[in-house]
Amino acid sequence: MTASILTVDDSSSLRLATRIALTGAGYSVTEACDGLEGLGKAQGQKFDMIITDLNMPNMDGLSMIREIRKLPVQMGTPIIFLTTESDDAIKQEARAAGATGWLVKPFQPDQLLRITKKVLGR
Repeated sequence: MTASILTVDDSSSLRLATRIALTGAGYSVTEACDGLEGLGKAQGQKFDMIITDLNMPNMDGLSMIREIRKLPVQMGTPIIFLTTESDDAIKQEARAAGATGWLVKPFQPDQLLRITKKVLGR
């Protein structure tokens, strides 16, 4: 069965690059343009993994993660931050919110796929 991944980012070009990398590796991708839309999609469907930006309009990635971690349907779902931020304090805050891992933009597609395979175990 194909793993289902939710990607959340306000940059359409980054969503496209992420989608191309993931679908090219056989993953099913659902996209959201901000944390509020991402949360709505996470409430309605179980995902195998979520990849999110930090800084977005309407709801940032940290707030979205905190809300997703309250959803029984997403219990245990790995969440990866894909962001330009690399500050250790923000990383600690992300871990405390429930983030599983971190990837700094700009990213190489093979980096994203390595992390995805590692986190999903496939």
